[in-house]
Amino acid sequence: MSADTILALGLNHTIAPVAIREKLAFSSDCSRPLLSLRALPGCDECLLLSTCNRVEVYFVSKCGEAAADAARRLLFAGTDLSDEEARRYTYFHQGGEAVRHLFRVAASLDSMVVGEPQILGQLKEAFRLAGEHKAAGFLLDRLFTKAFFVAKRVRTETNIGGSAVSISYAAVQLAKKILGDLAGRKVLLVGAGEMAELAAEHLVGQGIGEVVVANRTYERAVTLATRFHGRAVPLDDLHAQMEGVDILISSTGAPGFILTRDELKPVMRQRMHRPLFLIDIAVPRDLDPAINDLDNVYLYDIDDLMSVVETGKADRDQAAAAAELIVAHEATKFGEWLNGLAVVPTIAALKKKSAALCQAELAKTMAHLGTLSDQQKKAVEVLAQSIANKMLHHPMLFLKQDTGGMDTQSKLSFIRACYDLDETGGDELERP
Repeated sequence: MSADTILALGLNHTIAPVAIREKLAFSSDCSRPLLSLRALPGCDECLLLSTCNRVEVYFVSKCGEAAADAARRLLFAGTDLSDEEARRYTYFHQGGEAVRHLFRVAASLDSMVVGEPQILGQLKEAFRLAGEHKAAGFLLDRLFTKAFFVAKRVRTETNIGGSAVSISYAAVQLAKKILGDLAGRKVLLVGAGEMAELAAEHLVGQGIGEVVVANRTYERAVTLATRFHGRAVPLDDLHAQMEGVDILISSTGAPGFILTRDELKPVMRQRMHRPLFLIDIAVPRDLDPAINDLDNVYLYDIDDLMSVVETGKADRDQAAAAAELIVAHEATKFGEWLNGLAVVPTIAALKKKSAALCQAELAKTMAHLGTLSDQQKKAVEVLAQSIANKMLHHPMLFLKQDTGGMDTQSKLSFIRACYDLDETGGDELERP
């Protein structure tokens, strides 16, 4: 077994537009396509990862690109894309590159929003499903366990997830700074635009207590509220809702202000001046800038958020550079382990052949020496074994160490040829 038996095939947001990605979108249960992949000739182990931004197959196979081609055809079987188009929209990694790619995915360095935590949970679910269906074996188990360790190192040793790099994420970070713990808080979404929706996703992830949606089209409000297990209200009910909420995110695109300073002032008295956090991500603005003059009211518009995002990007880029070093280091260590795994059968074959030669030559020698005491026989046996072990020492070091001039497979071929080793001999797999 060699490092090149680890393969990764897939597509993501960097190589395939959403119109292509949605053609390959699988349901939440990937059991059927996973089992189909596992049944492909030459596929020894496999795992299928499917998210809104990527579909990837990680597998173990000695067939290399032939196995990747078969997996690609299976993934695109239900689409109208030609084989040439499928190749254009997919990437293929083998050996060390496949390992490094997985580690970057797990560490969220390959995500649309670098540092987002969701991908790690999705990887763990894919790993669980592969184990449940016995599609993943020893090698993928070891690989993904290492990937989760790498992701944890990146989270622990860098600030990869600590800086805002999107408008919606910046809004949530500001809310936490002003209000503290968001658990149990109530948010009002005014308008049902994409950025408000993304902000609501982040807020729900922080344990927000309730989501209320007000929208000009009530049916759209109901749809969005249902998604977040919240409730919908008519847009005309906006002022009445202000008394009970902690956070308001507005993105209606209305031609004028939907809430002014004078309208909010009596509401703040009713709230007993409890802090109110307002995010205006509409252009033109929905909220009167003079609202910021009121005590305990914190209003931020799109320009304020962009400033936070730019600062966050600089911090995130620095953290990402540190994370890349961790990934590279751990990928190298895993590659060394794989290379060690690859030489095990040949080392076992060397030992087996050496032992057989020792026994054969000892039998001949003992026959010519005549009568020996048990102690003398033992001394001859130890001598023979010691010579054999010393003769094997340097060939085994040659296989295990990085010589700089030959890759592992070339060294294996060289030693097997030198010692005339049977290709089927000594194929025991040592598990570290």
